[in-house]
Order: sequence, then C-alpha cells, then structure tokens
Amino acid sequence: MVLVLAGAGVYVFKSCRDLPGDVAVKSGNAIREMGKALADVASAFRRGTISTQFVSYATSVTNQQYLQFATLKQMELFTHTDAPTTGFGYIPLPEVVIEARAPVEYTYYLDLKGEWKFVLQDHVVHVLAPPIRFNKPAVDVSKLNYEVRKGYLKTSEATERLKSSITSLVTLKAKENIPLVKETARKETGEFVESWLVKSFTDGKVYAVKVYFPDEQQQFSLIKTNEIDAAHTP
Repeated sequence: MVLVLAGAGVYVFKSCRDLPGDVAVKSGNAIREMGKALADVASAFRRGTISTQFVSYATSVTNQQYLQFATLKQMELFTHTDAPTTGFGYIPLPEVVIEARAPVEYTYYLDLKGEWKFVLQDHVVHVLAPPIRFNKPAVDVSKLNYEVRKGYLKTSEATERLKSSITSLVTLKAKENIPLVKETARKETGEFVESWLVKSFTDGKVYAVKVYFPDEQQQFSLIKTNEIDAAHTP
C-alpha cells in the first residue's frame, strides 16, 4: 500500500511538473503555426495588413517617409521679354529680351505615408502607388548667368523680373518632367516592393509586382473587379 501510494505520488508530481512544459510546447507550436500562417503573402492579404506592413517596412528601411526614386540634373534656359513701350515724344522703345542659364536639380519621390493599395491576383501583387511628387527644384545660383539678347534700355528692370520668376518657372518645369520619370518610378517602386515581399514573407519571391499610378486608376480598378469576380466564382 505504501509503495502504491508512493508511486501515485510520484506520478502526480511528475504530471504536475510536466504540465507547464507540455502547455509551453503546445503554445509554442501554436504560435509558430500562427507565425507561419502570417508569414505568407496570401495570409497577409486575408488579414488586411498588407498596406500597414509595407509602410512599416518602407519607413524603417529608408528612415524617412519618402521613397526617392529619381534625380534629374538639367541646364535650363529662362527667357523674359518686355514688350516695346512708348518713350518721350511717343517714340517707341525697343523690346528687351533677357536670358538666364543655370543648372537645376529636380528630385522626385513617392510619399510612403500616402495611400497605397495592394491587390493579389494570380500570383501578381498589383500596387496602386501615391502620385509622383517633387522637392523644391534646386537652382545652382553660383552658375546662374544673365545675358541681354535684345534691347539696351531698362535691362536691369527686365533682369529683376526674370530673377523673381525663376522659382515659379522651375516649379512648372518640374511638373512637366513627371512623364519623363514615370517609368523610372514604376521600375524602382516595383523593385522596392519585390524586395519587401522577399524579406517579409516566406513565399514572397514567387510573386511578381505590377505598379500603377493615380492616373491609371481605371486599370487598377479592373484588377480589383476581376479579383472580386474570381472570388465569387464557384
């Protein structure tokens, strides 16, 4: 009887001792299984965390809220023309034309804190990126040269007017350059998203990436519609 009770005590003790370990092992396995489920791309899409995960990754990698993808350096020519005016005795004064040349640097970026949309379809991650933005163009004033191309009176006034308009002129030029950098933005953004997929998900490398911009919203909307249709297909 003593041996039976002693044996039972040992069994109870062993069970109580092993119980926390068993629970820990089972909990650890459950956590690992959950982590595995969250580690693949499809699971992230199902949970609706894909955009949040991307922004968190992107801001931590770049250490800023912008994804800079292109810098253009161009020699710009600015022209200001003063129309002929009437002088003393109603004698017309000559037209004044002033030119200025200077190197200008344009930097383009995407806002990581902007609205990013992702759609997964047929192992392709379709990305609707925010609009392309640009920093304030940097004019190299040390190399800014003015030249009078026509006229000789009131050239100083015309030069000052040209100086005051350069900031607005380079801003307009930066906007005009957006179509020139759009494909670069698409390529760089696609590669960035692909890198994120590979580093963040166990199956990230098997997915292709296609990037769209707000002016291509209609194409992106068709992708979303197709995905919804496919989801309801028996």
